[in-house]
Amino acid sequence: MIPEMMNAVIACRPGGPEVLERVQRPVPQPGAGEVLIRVASAGVNRPDILQRNGMPLPPGVTDVLGLEVSGTVVALGAGVEFPAVGSPVMALLNGGGYADYCVARAELCLSVPETLPLAQAAGVPEAAFTVWHNLFELGRLQPGESVLIHGAASGVGTFAIQCAQACGARVIATAGGSEKIAALQQLGVWHAINRHSEDFVAVVLAATEGRGVDVVLDNVGGDYVARNLSALAPGGRHISLSFMQGAKIELDLQLVMRKGLSLTSSTLRPKSVAEKMRLAQCINKHLLPLIGAGKIAPTLYQTLPLAQAADAHRLLEANANIGKVLLQVAP
Repeated sequence: MIPEMMNAVIACRPGGPEVLERVQRPVPQPGAGEVLIRVASAGVNRPDILQRNGMPLPPGVTDVLGLEVSGTVVALGAGVEFPAVGSPVMALLNGGGYADYCVARAELCLSVPETLPLAQAAGVPEAAFTVWHNLFELGRLQPGESVLIHGAASGVGTFAIQCAQACGARVIATAGGSEKIAALQQLGVWHAINRHSEDFVAVVLAATEGRGVDVVLDNVGGDYVARNLSALAPGGRHISLSFMQGAKIELDLQLVMRKGLSLTSSTLRPKSVAEKMRLAQCINKHLLPLIGAGKIAPTLYQTLPLAQAADAHRLLEANANIGKVLLQVAP
């Protein structure tokens, strides 16, 4: 029996974690092409923090936070045949995940492999969509190549490490602090660089005998970008995922041209439904079999109850997490 009302978390005004508030909302109804999901867990991501701080939402998007969930399909909108009612899914959303129930496009629901616990599966969608598009489509990472991943202890970073290794690439990863470095080493990276005490450009050039890496996946921005160019091999590809240390940069265009480098970036939320559907098909084909085989898994740092969403945001803002932070919704 689906109730009429549900618990949900919103930001009652722009501000810090303290503005997150648990409220009662009507259970949403799935429209054509959508499914209703009874949420098991919801992923916590940096765009949630941007939304809490007052970043405008796309038109028509719910003010309930949350861009990824795992759970069970409990109702279908018009025209939906798959996933069926009762199916365990992990879904990419445009909002609404911090709640007992949410709606998702049927085509953006990924089947949960039997080897992956449903409660942990909420750590997959954002990372999988982000990594597939940026590392393999924009970055064109190939077996035998090398990649430098900044912010590698994050949920996306730890997922990217595993995906790169699964495709036969060598990974150099940066993070801050000995605990995070140890975690990266446990994931089997080629080199783990402590950004607080080591010069990543020097380490990369030493490891690659002066050539540089083929791809940089940058979660940092700011002055890292110019340094990344020095760490790239001729023909290298630079992909920006975030700009935590600043959106404005200065770079040596002559170096870019001389080495034949390419610089690009993307962000997931504004992409069209059609583009997200295309990415979902790629993930189903290329990444889900690896997840099912246990070769790729979300790295989980902590799971907190939905009522402690503010504490989950504090963990992310303090950069304390190694891997994903999740909110447990269903008991």
